[in-house]
Amino acid sequence: MVYVGLDLGQKRDHTAIAVLEATQWKERIVRHAERVMLGTPWSRVVERVREIVRHPRMGGDCALAVDATGIGAPVVESLRAAGLGCEIAAVTITGGERETRTADGFHVPKKDLMAGLRLGLENGDIMIAKHMREAKALVRELIDIKAQGNRIGAEGANRHDDLVIAVALAVWRANQPKPKPIMFHATRLI
Repeated sequence: MVYVGLDLGQKRDHTAIAVLEATQWKERIVRHAERVMLGTPWSRVVERVREIVRHPRMGGDCALAVDATGIGAPVVESLRAAGLGCEIAAVTITGGERETRTADGFHVPKKDLMAGLRLGLENGDIMIAKHMREAKALVRELIDIKAQGNRIGAEGANRHDDLVIAVALAVWRANQPKPKPIMFHATRLI
């Protein structure tokens, strides 16, 4: 199974995409991470996500967790309309205390997203493929993440956390139970 995290940036923040592979040996490996160039139209972001999830190495078994915070709702709708062939979870990142589910998706505290990623890294359950082009940038972002009060993010000039958020979204989705299929039972009408 492959989990894709999509952190939507705005004018000064990059949009980032991360791919987390769950292997048959229960390992979770960040196989791909990329920043989308600033100013890229949302339609091109949707195309790029489609290219990634339809890649033959994905095997057709994927789930996408997309940041639906702020401008995210229209992008989520575009992703759903794009026929990606994978389940899409819209995640609004909050400063709240607990995760909730609504008709529109999930509301997940940023501290919970980051805690799931941190715990997985500390336990060795999540690994980063060193051959990735953005491996060093991802590690740099992980080092730069700071928690102060209710604020969690990269501190300092020219520091980013977009790759980390994309990975955290993928990890969050990987930690969720697999959705149960809707079962219809035939009834006999008399």
